[in-house]
Amino acid sequence: MPPGGGGPMKDCEYSQISTHSSSPMESPHKKKKIAARRKWEVFPGRNKFFCNGRIMMARQTGVFYLTLILILVTSGLFFAFDCPYLAVKITPAIPVVGGILFFFVMGTLLRTSFSDPGVLPRATPDEAADLERQIDIANGTSSGGYRPPPRTKEVIINGQTVKLKYCFTCKIFRPPRASHCSLCDNCVERFDHHCPWVGNCVGKRNYRFFYMFILSLSFLTVFIFAFVITHVILRSQQTGFLNALKDSPASVLEAVVCFFSVWSIVGLSGFHTYLISSNQTTNEDIKGSWSNKRGKENYNPYSYGNIFTNCCVALCGPISPSLIDRRGYIQPDTPQPAAPSNGITMYGATQSQSDMAAATPLLQSEPSLTSEELHLPGKPGLGTPCTSLTLGQPTPPSSMPNLAAETTLSDILPLKEEHGGHQFLTPDEAPSPPRMLGASSPLTHSRTMHMLGLASQDSLHEDSVRGLVKLSSV
Repeated sequence: MPPGGGGPMKDCEYSQISTHSSSPMESPHKKKKIAARRKWEVFPGRNKFFCNGRIMMARQTGVFYLTLILILVTSGLFFAFDCPYLAVKITPAIPVVGGILFFFVMGTLLRTSFSDPGVLPRATPDEAADLERQIDIANGTSSGGYRPPPRTKEVIINGQTVKLKYCFTCKIFRPPRASHCSLCDNCVERFDHHCPWVGNCVGKRNYRFFYMFILSLSFLTVFIFAFVITHVILRSQQTGFLNALKDSPASVLEAVVCFFSVWSIVGLSGFHTYLISSNQTTNEDIKGSWSNKRGKENYNPYSYGNIFTNCCVALCGPISPSLIDRRGYIQPDTPQPAAPSNGITMYGATQSQSDMAAATPLLQSEPSLTSEELHLPGKPGLGTPCTSLTLGQPTPPSSMPNLAAETTLSDILPLKEEHGGHQFLTPDEAPSPPRMLGASSPLTHSRTMHMLGLASQDSLHEDSVRGLVKLSSV
């Protein structure tokens, strides 16, 4: 305040002191939030995902693009060059029916290719370890066994024994009718086959769309092929066959493509119609799982005994939800200790022991000496405790009784002088193990090395004494 009196006080600014204890590594700025990752980003199988995990396909998609090109090019040529003539000469319903078939084919193809076929989630490390313990307990496996325990289970379905196989990749027992796809590296529920033409596995969740795709594609191929031939015949009646081919060269290309593809497509549709009517999969039919050749009592436990019921279950039944939740967020898991590479879990090592081993690299690299090599009569060995000494007093020379009657102190003392004079260490100078030295200890690494050298000289001195004792006794 000024001496004159009651002038106003100057405004003082105070800075707020933060009481939050922050580590020196923390940045004073606000931390950026890390975006949560979705499960499809760390999916272990060999799949490709698009549109933030909404589209799921196999990694090999080259043949799928070939399928798209064949369908689009053939249908596009048909609608561009054949449909205008046929709509005028015959009926305008031809392009309408062709358009409905085309869109149905494309819809079922994309639905088959872009969906989850029924991938089974892999076991977590804890679940896999628990399953391994259950297998060992069930089979009574001892620690010294050299053969792995059997990896199968048996369940009874409608009176038929079905084996459940263990998947070493997914660490699970596969459910009935499931199999592991080697191309996608996934276990697929009700696995039918891996179709490169659709770029995905065909399983429980997309089999009906696959069947509707090949069935509708058969109709579309036959439809295009039939009306292309009709178009060529009508033109040839007016201008001749060669002139008709020259007037519409696109029709020739369409006829060739449809002719060579219609047989395989129609045959595949008929084969899968048989599988649906008997409630089988391609995998089961190829392996002959329910063939009568395996035995008279072997039958398909999944069939309802009625063709109509089997078709309704396969085509009209409910679609099970996806089990992998590929668009879900990854939940933070509790960290688990990693096992050593040799398979031995080290639970007894403490921090002080590990630090001591790290702080003494010289002792680890030096060859170790046993107590039998350094022990002499009358001298304490490496394994025996040292006698307590008063600080500041020199260590008295240890006596060596029972050496020999002729051995005297005068015979031993010159030997010590020949070796450069052995110096005895006080407890203050004795080397201490790491983490036991005080903060003000004067010992350094160089002094420790010097004392190790003295200890080696002491061992040489004792070896020479032992040789003299043997000579005197002789």
